[in-house]
Amino acid sequence: MDLREKLLFDNPTTRLPVCLVLDTSGSMYGTPIAELNEGIHLFFKDVLEDDVARYSAEIAIVTFGRGGVHKIVDFDSIENQSIPVLEADGLTPMGEAVNAGLDLLEQRKKEYSNAGVEYFQPWLVIMTDGIPTDDIEDAANRTSDLVKNKKLTIFPVGIGDNFDPTVLARFSPLFAPQKLRGYEFKKFFKWLSKSVSRTSTSMPGEKITLPQRDWNEVSL
Repeated sequence: MDLREKLLFDNPTTRLPVCLVLDTSGSMYGTPIAELNEGIHLFFKDVLEDDVARYSAEIAIVTFGRGGVHKIVDFDSIENQSIPVLEADGLTPMGEAVNAGLDLLEQRKKEYSNAGVEYFQPWLVIMTDGIPTDDIEDAANRTSDLVKNKKLTIFPVGIGDNFDPTVLARFSPLFAPQKLRGYEFKKFFKWLSKSVSRTSTSMPGEKITLPQRDWNEVSL
């Protein structure tokens, strides 16, 4: 039994896996990537300080941009994870990144099942400020099928004025994409941590009303 499996057996708390698929392409250079890093730091901090969420929430991060697609943080107890510092450069291989995120979620669900650990419906957050530079067809179909079959909750978020809302909508058949107000990543991640906290104290399958959004401009 490896360490990851042992931690699941030692802590049978119902898990909430959250995968962040984040655009780190060249257009995110400067203020956007700096604000994104601060938001991620705040997210980890808030989850760690929540007595329930810290044992329930598990976070993975996949980036697309600098050098292609990278698994920056894999699922584990948040207490064992280091908060990354992201850098912006490169293109926007969004389709490959979303597939990588879905693969991580599927693998973690198998590990939960093998350990007899219950889990909430997985979450996938996609944040981008640009247009994909690769084919998104397979990733969009996979994501849409999971959402329609109530096996995935997705939060697609556009940044700035150069992303295509119709592209984000292809990943999300039920939840309309949102546009981040300016670069208010900290507000988004504060909302996300509150949403994680509220979900962590519920029961799997229970209908949950998430906190009101205060970080978005309009539905797209």
